[in-house]
Amino acid sequence: MKGVIILVIKERTIPLVILILQALCRRLPLNYPKYQQILEELGRRQAGYKGEVALDYYLRRLPIDKYLILHDLNLPDGDYNCQIDTLLLTPEFALIIEVKNMAGKLIFDTENEQFLQINNEKEKGYQYPVAQAERHQEYLRKLMAEHKFPQVPIDYLVVISNNYSSYVITGKNAHKVKPRVCKADVFNSKIKYFEKLYSEPVLSTKDLRKLSRLLVKMNTIPTNYILNKYEINKTDLITGVFGPACNHFPLIRKKQKWYCIKCGEYSNDAHIQALTDYFLLIDTKITNQQFREFAHLDSIDTAGRLLRSANLIQSGTKRMRTYSPVKFPWDDCVKKSIRK
Repeated sequence: MKGVIILVIKERTIPLVILILQALCRRLPLNYPKYQQILEELGRRQAGYKGEVALDYYLRRLPIDKYLILHDLNLPDGDYNCQIDTLLLTPEFALIIEVKNMAGKLIFDTENEQFLQINNEKEKGYQYPVAQAERHQEYLRKLMAEHKFPQVPIDYLVVISNNYSSYVITGKNAHKVKPRVCKADVFNSKIKYFEKLYSEPVLSTKDLRKLSRLLVKMNTIPTNYILNKYEINKTDLITGVFGPACNHFPLIRKKQKWYCIKCGEYSNDAHIQALTDYFLLIDTKITNQQFREFAHLDSIDTAGRLLRSANLIQSGTKRMRTYSPVKFPWDDCVKKSIRK
């Protein structure tokens, strides 16, 4: 099947889970019991995202008339989340790409199903990426069967994006894993391995279009996913509007602007960050009363004016009116639409 045009590409943006973790770090006290654990996860995910961005250089070299590329898919899996760094779709096969941006020596122990990092003479274990990729394989197989798609081969590739790291694959199943691990600089030649392995077209152009639309539509993370993971109550979160200049909180209203009593700076739109944090951590919609409670506002009229100026979708009437983002996560460009 020649001439398959890339009809849908889910662009790579900062992963939603990173935005949620960043908001959580802003809204939890520094002495919160799990704060350091959350901060470490944020650091790991930011490093992973940096590695995914580095891989984009090689992804751009793929034939544009053959591959459909979807980045950072978050697919619901019961109470869990199936997160795929990058998914390649072709008429012949689907390829799950897991990116590891890690320094030092990486060990894939296929016999014990362990993934170890040795860096600066310290050894640390991580989730076994092969098992993770295989779970994603099974998830996609079930999803495609449920939606009556042809049984296209689904495979995986673990890409190590750190140029200065090395890796070894050991154990009795090393021969199965070796073809499915590579450094980023040989990614394009590794793709040829899968093209030779799966050379018969299975998915039609219509199938590819339908499948890509389905995956993009399903792409979401429950708002309370991270809170549930760390067993955080919403009452643990710090409320108020933060100062954009010095991060002091809460700001107060003065001269129809936000005012910081610490640094003396005024802001027109400091509440946008507070709304963003609310949408990321609590709910994807907010009422006037909820906004007043979260932003420490007394005036219904002031709260209503700020909400109406924030480029939000309004639903309902009077006290039942809710405000929600045009898209989620809420685009930073909303700041540009604030009426001064």
